[in-house]
Amino acid sequence: MLFYKDLLFSFICILLLLICVLIGV
Repeated sequence: MLFYKDLLFSFICILLLLICVLIGV
């Protein structure tokens, strides 16, 4: 459960980073 939660958190961070890049461009 903890691993899954950490994986989900990482996915959200990456998704936010991609959104920031798209807005910046």
